[in-house]
Amino acid sequence: MIDDLPSAFVAEWILRLSAGGPAVGRALDVAMGRGRHALGLARAGFRTFGVDVNLDAVRDAMRVAAGAGVPLLGWCADLTRFPLPHGRFDVVVVTRYLQRDLFPALREAVVPGGVVLYETFMAVPRAHGRGPTSPDHLLEPGELMRLFDGFDVLAYVEALQPDAVASIAARRPS
Repeated sequence: MIDDLPSAFVAEWILRLSAGGPAVGRALDVAMGRGRHALGLARAGFRTFGVDVNLDAVRDAMRVAAGAGVPLLGWCADLTRFPLPHGRFDVVVVTRYLQRDLFPALREAVVPGGVVLYETFMAVPRAHGRGPTSPDHLLEPGELMRLFDGFDVLAYVEALQPDAVASIAARRPS
């Protein structure tokens, strides 16, 4: 199923961040679902953590990781009630999830010099009918860039095909 495939943008950046061989450092997949990006991070050598509000999804991700022979540390938490740790991760990945009040915590969760990879749906006509419909869960044009103001933007894309998404790779200043 196409929705289970990793984001091409995130997969490319995981490769870039681990280009010198197996990656070292910690990575966090926020709202990891069944782990489509957490597995890529773990395979690249990151000590990978994943968090999701859905316990069944966390269990599935852990089971798939164990079957693939890659370590994954997952936990179930509602991020509206339990904060992310500060300054603990070299890479933070978020896809298909938008909780605007979480951005300060995401910015603080990554270590200085660390990278955030973020991709989610935009509030433009969606030809494929996938993703949320509430404006509360859709980015406005340019919004993702503004949410990482002060970070060094390594890449930024707003694409209408195959889905209407905004994607950013941003490095926290050292």
